[in-house]
Amino acid sequence: MQLPRRRFLCLAAGAAAVSLGASAQTYPARPLRCIVGYAPGGGTDIFVRLVGQLLPARLGQPFIIENRPGASSNIATEAVIRSPADGYTLLGTDAASAINASLYDNLNFNFVRDIAVVGMSRGPLVVVVNPSVQVKTISEFIAYAKAYPGKIAMASAGSGSTTHLAGELFKAMAGIEITHVPYRGGGPATTDLLGGQVQVMFAALPTSIEHIRSGKLRALAVTTATRFEALSDLPAVGDFVPGYEASQWWAIGLRKSTPTPIVEKLNKEISAILSDPRIKPRLVDLGSEMFAGSPADFEAFLANDTAKWAKVVKFSGAKPE
Repeated sequence: MQLPRRRFLCLAAGAAAVSLGASAQTYPARPLRCIVGYAPGGGTDIFVRLVGQLLPARLGQPFIIENRPGASSNIATEAVIRSPADGYTLLGTDAASAINASLYDNLNFNFVRDIAVVGMSRGPLVVVVNPSVQVKTISEFIAYAKAYPGKIAMASAGSGSTTHLAGELFKAMAGIEITHVPYRGGGPATTDLLGGQVQVMFAALPTSIEHIRSGKLRALAVTTATRFEALSDLPAVGDFVPGYEASQWWAIGLRKSTPTPIVEKLNKEISAILSDPRIKPRLVDLGSEMFAGSPADFEAFLANDTAKWAKVVKFSGAKPE
């Protein structure tokens, strides 16, 4: 007996819904794998491992981390997008994903369109100067830079990095001219900043916090819209340059076409981990705090961040290394 087309489609949709519900209820039935777009020991790797310490107890399955660095996390992102949309292959990534959309030509994916973020933390960069630079505030630094246009050298972790583009955004909004000096990573850049070969850096907290505390570097402000708990005595750059904001963030995501109940389950469990009192001080050490939100909230944030950095990449002429 042949079923009418409309009834057949309704039955098929119902069967798919039952199957989806069953898969979400039994998820996960095997270990999860998270592909991290950077080498072990970096901020993204540390963030993922913090989550990975507690996630197995909540999901009842092992959480395996695979480091796959290259092309500023693009290799890892493409690997996840090419994996099955079943919730078993996750991505560990960072703010570079928002920059890469305009920094690289001909990517085989669109991060905002293709990845659903299920957990995120974010925090500031910090504007630090070598103590030989006789300024103590952002206002004084802007005045100093205007008095000596092009004479101040700004270090970064590399062309197109967050530390680079945060500085380029500041240059444009403050109306100053300083010279960008890219390095291969935050460590070498910090070493030269300490030695006085360069004078300023929009630095990540993990590579600069101890030098700030010891007085080897002078911190002027944080780059987020508000003050940061670990450096609560520092103002925000936006207090002096209205509208300025730049943040570093770390995230765990997976293919957006993954069934919604699985995406929501991961969001719920990772959010619970990031709000755990045992994790909060570890996030502070990383220079971040939990960014509470749903996958829809994260998507809106990422879309705005991607659009902002696209403008900075264009006017700065930044190119991938």
